[in-house]
Amino acid sequence: MSNKYLAFAILIGGKSTRFGADKGLYQLKEKRLIDYQLEVLIQFEKDIFLVANNKSQVQSYIDKIDFRSITGFIVDDYDYNLERNIRSPMLGLYSAFKELKKLNYEKLFALSCDNPLIKKEVIEFLIQEGNFYDCVIPQWKNQFTEPLFAIYPIEKAFQTTSDCIKKRKFKLTCIVSEDWNTSYIPIENSIKNLDPLLLSFRNMNTNDDITEVEKLY
Repeated sequence: MSNKYLAFAILIGGKSTRFGADKGLYQLKEKRLIDYQLEVLIQFEKDIFLVANNKSQVQSYIDKIDFRSITGFIVDDYDYNLERNIRSPMLGLYSAFKELKKLNYEKLFALSCDNPLIKKEVIEFLIQEGNFYDCVIPQWKNQFTEPLFAIYPIEKAFQTTSDCIKKRKFKLTCIVSEDWNTSYIPIENSIKNLDPLLLSFRNMNTNDDITEVEKLY
């Protein structure tokens, strides 16, 4: 399978309003949150991109992480007369789809920098599942999904995210089209077998979240 088949894209450009700092660069024990993710992802020997809000943020990451472990940075693309104050995962994903489409990648594994405890076994399972579907998204029993821990078809997702942004619709559930062949993976029934504490979905949104994770370590 070609190395251009799938790339990882980690969104780092969120506002971090509740957290109060750039989450990806937050120091947890001896490493930054983004480092925990990169240590797992580099094991797959696939290209890794960080999706930033602006060039200033890109520089802050270059200054503070070992950027040799990533393939490159993508900066949010404010097409369709978007206001510059918009900070949305939809914008980050759209920008990633647009850039990776130009580079001829087929699929994108999207992640957010605020869930640093991702498990290799879970990612491996989703990638294997993605060989048979357009899109793979973990789903909870309550029907909520994890759109920032999912695999998307770049060509198709570029079209849907373009439409969403044109209409100023920023809910990530708008990305997936009904005519896609999508696999919704049961989190409690399937993924929990690989990640018993479901740490792959543990988000760092507040200082209390950091405290809980520090206890785990």
